This record gives sequence, structure tokens and C-alpha cells, in this order.
Amino acid sequence: MTITITAFERSPDGGMGLSRDVRVRWALEELGQPYDVRLVSFAALKEPAYRAMQPFGQIPAYTEGDLVLFETGSIILHLAEQHEGLLPRDADGRSRAITWMFAAIGTIEPPILDLATAKFAEGREPWTEQRLPLIEARIHARLQELADYLGDADWLDGDFSAGDLMMVHVLQRLKPSGLLDKHPILAAYVARGEARPAYQRAFAAQLAINAPRG
Repeated sequence: MTITITAFERSPDGGMGLSRDVRVRWALEELGQPYDVRLVSFAALKEPAYRAMQPFGQIPAYTEGDLVLFETGSIILHLAEQHEGLLPRDADGRSRAITWMFAAIGTIEPPILDLATAKFAEGREPWTEQRLPLIEARIHARLQELADYLGDADWLDGDFSAGDLMMVHVLQRLKPSGLLDKHPILAAYVARGEARPAYQRAFAAQLAINAPRG
């Protein structure tokens, strides 16, 4: 069955690799699974046909035969369970890797998204100047806890897993802010993830979307 994922026809992050569809592309590349990409416009996200696949009008949506999924954590978990390579073979190891997937999107990502909201959506509001230091403090606290756990290990729990894939991509969202550079252990961790050939292929695929068209 053909796997198809949706992506913006012009990436809102300018091809920096931060769009959430890159997480799914990266997983598919790690697993060696072929896939198609359906490019959609911002206007198409509001159309009933798209909302039938993704009720919140977000990127990506995933189709595989009659199966339709949304939310990157769900999609990557499905892929990791169907194909060998992103979850350990032993049951305990698999459970730990899945726990790190949830930690990435449930514990680390929320304050990072708060930072983006405060800077861009609420940047002109009178409370923003006071709110930003509080958000940044919460981010630094989480990053330090994560760095303390990771220590000198390459990955979160043994070999690279779906948990690392999700965590690296979440942490990438901090790179434009410079906050990640204040945690060298995590900056090096992200760099290891970005050096993986599968990530390089996924990043190149997004970059191609933003290439000048003549």
C-alpha cells in the first residue's frame, strides 16, 4: 500500500527542517519505506476534504490504504510498530522508547511552543516583555533536566530510537532562539541526529519544496 503524507506547498519555516511533516519523513527514511508527498496550500487546510483527514487543519496527514492518521506522535508510533528499526526488540526497551516519544511532545515541546507564541503571535501585547523571561526559565529548567539525564550518552536509551527522533526534532525548534546553545550536551545531541543520513534526506526533501521555481 502506498504511504502518502501531506506537506505545505511552501514551507512556513523557510526550509529550515522545523515543519512537523519532517518528523514523519525522517521516520520513513530511517525505516527505508517509500512514500509520496501531497503538497497542500494553507487555504486547502480549511476545506472539508482535508478536514475529513485532519480535523484540526494541520500538517501532516498520513494515509496508507484505508488508514488515515494525524498527529506526528501517532504516525511515527504506527510506523515504528509496523517496521523494524525505530523501536528496540525487547518489550521493556520498546516501552522506554515510547515513553521518550511522549516526553518529547508532552514535556519538552509545550514551553517551546509557548515561546514561539509569545514572540510571534503575542509579540506586540503589553504583557509579552514580562512573560518571555518566565517562559525561557521554564525551557532552561526542562533542558537542564534532559541534559542531566543524557549525560555523555549518544542517545536517550541505548541505540537511536523513535524517542530520539521526536526529541531531536522538538529541540531543533529552539535553534533560532539561541537557547539550545546554552546547553552544549543537547546541542551536540541534536547535531548527532541531524548528521544521520535519513535526516539529511528528509531535510533535503523539505528544502526542495522551497527551492526557487523557474
